[in-house]
Amino acid sequence: MRRGWRLEPHPSRLALDHPRRADILGRHERASDAGLSTYVDPGSGYTVLTARYLAERGYCCSQGCRHCPWECADQDPEGP
Repeated sequence: MRRGWRLEPHPSRLALDHPRRADILGRHERASDAGLSTYVDPGSGYTVLTARYLAERGYCCSQGCRHCPWECADQDPEGP
């Protein structure tokens, strides 16, 4: 598991200076605390999987999930 995976997405998946970062992280935290597997991204309207769900799934799918808890998530989803 990636260090800090429960609270922090990898910086390549959610920039530290993203204008909606606080809202996104708040939605993620509320969804995780409620035991939900997803939340809705406030900017795009896309459904986003929570770190808790991804950890319980048990593997990295290499699709660039914002909250992927696995070490492989440290790789750039666009490749080398």
